[in-house]
Amino acid sequence: MKLYLTIFLALFGWVQDQPKPRIFMIGDSTMANKPAIDNPERGWGQLFPAFFEPGVEIKNYAVNGRSTKSFITEHRWDSVLAQLKPGDWVLIQFGHNDQKIADPNRYAAPHTTYKENLLRFVTEARAKGANPVLITPVMRRKFDEKGAFVDQHGEYPGVVREVAAANKVPLIDLHRSSEALLVQQGVQGSVKMFKTTPAGHYTTLPDGVTDDTHFNTYGATLIAGLVAKEIFDKKLPLAQYLAKTPFEGKYQFDLPVIYEPHFKRDTFNIAQLGAKADGITLNTKIINTAIETCSGKGGGVVLVPAGMWITGPIVLKSNVNLHLAAGAVLQFSADYGQYPLVETTYEGLRAVRCQAPVSGLNLENIAITGSGIIDGNGDVWRAVKKDKLTENQWKKLVASGGMIGPGKDSSSWYPSRKSYIGAQTKLAGVIMPGKQPSDYEDIKDFLRPNLISITNCKNVLLEGVTFQNSPAWCLHPLLCENITLRNVYAKNPWYAQNGDGVDLESCNYARITHCTFDVGDDGICIKSGRDEQGRKRGKPTENTIVDYCTVYHAHGGFVIGSEMSGGARNLFVSNCNFLGTDIGLRFKTTRGRGGIVEKIYIADINMKDIPAEAILFDMYYAAKDPVPLAGEKREGPKVETVPVTDATPQFRDFHISNIVCNNADKAVFIRGLPEMPIAGIYMNNMTIRAKKGIECLEAKNIHLTDVHLITRDTDPLVTVRSSQDITLNNIQYDQADRFMAVQGESCRNIVVTGTDVRKSKESTQFTAGASNKALQVR
Repeated sequence: MKLYLTIFLALFGWVQDQPKPRIFMIGDSTMANKPAIDNPERGWGQLFPAFFEPGVEIKNYAVNGRSTKSFITEHRWDSVLAQLKPGDWVLIQFGHNDQKIADPNRYAAPHTTYKENLLRFVTEARAKGANPVLITPVMRRKFDEKGAFVDQHGEYPGVVREVAAANKVPLIDLHRSSEALLVQQGVQGSVKMFKTTPAGHYTTLPDGVTDDTHFNTYGATLIAGLVAKEIFDKKLPLAQYLAKTPFEGKYQFDLPVIYEPHFKRDTFNIAQLGAKADGITLNTKIINTAIETCSGKGGGVVLVPAGMWITGPIVLKSNVNLHLAAGAVLQFSADYGQYPLVETTYEGLRAVRCQAPVSGLNLENIAITGSGIIDGNGDVWRAVKKDKLTENQWKKLVASGGMIGPGKDSSSWYPSRKSYIGAQTKLAGVIMPGKQPSDYEDIKDFLRPNLISITNCKNVLLEGVTFQNSPAWCLHPLLCENITLRNVYAKNPWYAQNGDGVDLESCNYARITHCTFDVGDDGICIKSGRDEQGRKRGKPTENTIVDYCTVYHAHGGFVIGSEMSGGARNLFVSNCNFLGTDIGLRFKTTRGRGGIVEKIYIADINMKDIPAEAILFDMYYAAKDPVPLAGEKREGPKVETVPVTDATPQFRDFHISNIVCNNADKAVFIRGLPEMPIAGIYMNNMTIRAKKGIECLEAKNIHLTDVHLITRDTDPLVTVRSSQDITLNNIQYDQADRFMAVQGESCRNIVVTGTDVRKSKESTQFTAGASNKALQVR
């Protein structure tokens, strides 16, 4: 037995010590490495290493303009062949230049020379003990006048398939998968995959270029992802080295790729155009003229230099990067008169609001970048509750002007009478039939704008800037596609009602990365419209990555809802810190919303000092602060079953893993509707220190695995009410007066495994018609 163990350990150590593979790439310019500076062109092989684990060596020998013939005659293949060792891999892709019949140095007829050369690569690689992989040529971009895709590769892809089949060589059919991708992107959308660039962007391309063959970074990344995915789908041995994500079962090629805009080098300095940084002069006209002029000349940069620049509303235009230099403060005016009433949306409904300080509508390629500050002067707009200020702060606020609400409302301060009247108006600002913006003048001051309102825009970048003191939501991209927030700081007072950090509404392909939020409402929030209007719009927020973000004060760290009537799906959240947010992960909706939220992946989240729940799913959202104010009493909702309609919301298919929370009021709270339980929630590898444990109400198909609970109130540790198909596996806890309470006659198939329920003083209590047959302890 000892000998067998020694042999096993020796073999295991050999497996562990095996070096990761080397991958050699040979091919033409569509695969080759390109200069990274002042150059838009990238080969897909240049981005390919991002799809593999660290330690996998990828040597790219692809070269511009080479065919199978010239790669051999120039002895490039000999150079690769001399390096090959047993176990290496060789990815082979040619075809673009083999077609060049007018060039005898490169032309290789498909069924003779081209085929022979491919076979030579395969045979000689195998003779070295390496593993060849054949890849069909990647598609060029070409559509006919009717918008139908045109294949320009003739017989060459078929020859690659023939050689692969005859010689049992793994085949990556990039010809087919890239065509499908280009067709999906469409005639116009596919342009952004390629090198095509207007004049003025790069010094190496002073006149610009139209190029439908060579990729930019975005296109090369998409193509490299297609290759990686096919390696996985075909179960090639290389698949075990593909880069995994923090999300169980998801690889790097599964994640969305977001396009980022690029701008001309032309710069329009607002100071040189007459703007004054004296903290007094209103620079609205000059700044907007600079933006319009820049856009009209093909785009570029509008520069806000260091200084205090006072302005009214700014309207963005296509192809313009509004850049705030270090030391620049773009301070929006405190004069309500600068902000006319306009038709827009607010909290998911069509509404009249004051014009946003920064807005953009139906634009492409826009950015706000730099390291300056945009200040929305929100103090002059927002009402404040007395309970949210110290006594001295309250006195100072009251002395500043405005008014205190009369009677029962005397604990609230309003900046003006119009603001107060609006607060008493039901659905204030919501557009009613026959109403015009001017009809809302009597409550104008209440109709606070969002600081940044970007609607129906494509290719948006917000980077480096501090966005602060917003009248309402800080950042509101609506119906946008390909939007990136990077290194943004969104900052509002903690008492700022509706002072969300970012509300991503009905957007597709978005990334929020390395951002910081310290705000008065939800930090990072996903929305998609409200009630019937949202369902009619029917645009989910989807294909979104949130990573490496920190949220300090906020009602929720990462939030979905409550206006999610268009749905949400394919969201990937990882490596975030929530420090002092009222709730960590907050998913909220209510009857009437409708919408389906699904395919949500969350991993590697740290939380600290969470006053309410670390993780909350609630389908009875009541538009109240997550943490009751001192003396405030709240009762649970009346539980009743109503018919399922298109207004019934759904939460399903959530995957949450690797969660650490130090100090919360409650670890996990799940509350669905009787007619639509929350379903398909998978949580694993969590350590949560909290006052209370887990509540699971009106839910089904809920699975918690490898969860460590450190709680103070332990009677019970876990509550399950009116729920089915609940699995608790390997639940660790320090102590509990009672491990579980099961409530309701509809409870069934509750399974506890790998858990020492005997540590609790009492095991399980069954009430409200629940039967002990509902529970199995294994």
